[in-house]
Amino acid sequence: MTTVVPPRTKSKDFLSVLDLDAADLVHLLDVAARLKAERALGPKAPSASALGGAHVAMLFEKPSLRTRSTFEIAVRELGGHVLHVPAELIDGSREPLEDIARNLERWVKGLVIRTFAQEKAVAIASCTTGLHVVNALTDEQHPCQALADFMTLRERWGSWKGRTLTYVGDGNNVAASLAHAAAMVGVTMRIASPKGYELPDRALQEARGVAREGAQILLLEDPLEAASGSDAIYTDVWTSMGQEREAALRRETFASYQVNDTLMAAANPGALFMHCLPAHRGEEVTASVLESSASVVFDQAENRLHTQKALLQMLIR
Repeated sequence: MTTVVPPRTKSKDFLSVLDLDAADLVHLLDVAARLKAERALGPKAPSASALGGAHVAMLFEKPSLRTRSTFEIAVRELGGHVLHVPAELIDGSREPLEDIARNLERWVKGLVIRTFAQEKAVAIASCTTGLHVVNALTDEQHPCQALADFMTLRERWGSWKGRTLTYVGDGNNVAASLAHAAAMVGVTMRIASPKGYELPDRALQEARGVAREGAQILLLEDPLEAASGSDAIYTDVWTSMGQEREAALRRETFASYQVNDTLMAAANPGALFMHCLPAHRGEEVTASVLESSASVVFDQAENRLHTQKALLQMLIR
């Protein structure tokens, strides 16, 4: 079977959905769909040697199940090798971050980094010319999750045209990357958050700046208003990693933002429920919604693998 080589991305790195243009994003999801279909071929899949033995480093300052697992499997299924870099090496106490990056550049083709500050991933990417840096989550953005989310939506909807996605909860990194991707593919997105927890203005303006086909990014306070007539409802945990001291306050603040049967009933018939996981049943979502036929959360988790395989194949040659 002939290997189909996807075109390179225009950026050497993937730090944000905004590193792609609309055509790149759609093509990446097309590649991901093909890779998903071909996965059953195992070592006989056309992409089985796509990375040609290249090494890809993993550097995770935050714990991970889905991101680490799917990236490791992706690298191996594309014929590459995984190198684990201890997270404590980039705390700045041993040597400058730029020196670490320049060393890694001599040994590996790519670096998948999950860290706190977006600036750390940007610094590594900007001081190297041949190292492909992938943002596997920062406090500001979670672009790899957005790729899987929009693959899942396209699988269920067939087309994004005329669709509305509602996000309920903290205007966090997941919401930011979702807004970027939604605007880029022409999906209107409503984001319902309590005052003080809205999507940052920078992320809002970035999303509006790449909006196509009449897509709107709307900030609302009332979750029922946001859910009304929506085609999918998305939520995330109320307390993200690093915010544990705020947990009690956040539970109180977000209590009326729970995705439950009442909120889902306000959406369009057949509306999907989405969550990036891990989920806290009884907090941001009820068990009845998470376990319902509307829930596509495990489809999203599976599609992390396929979209990340497509991303790696488009970044690394």
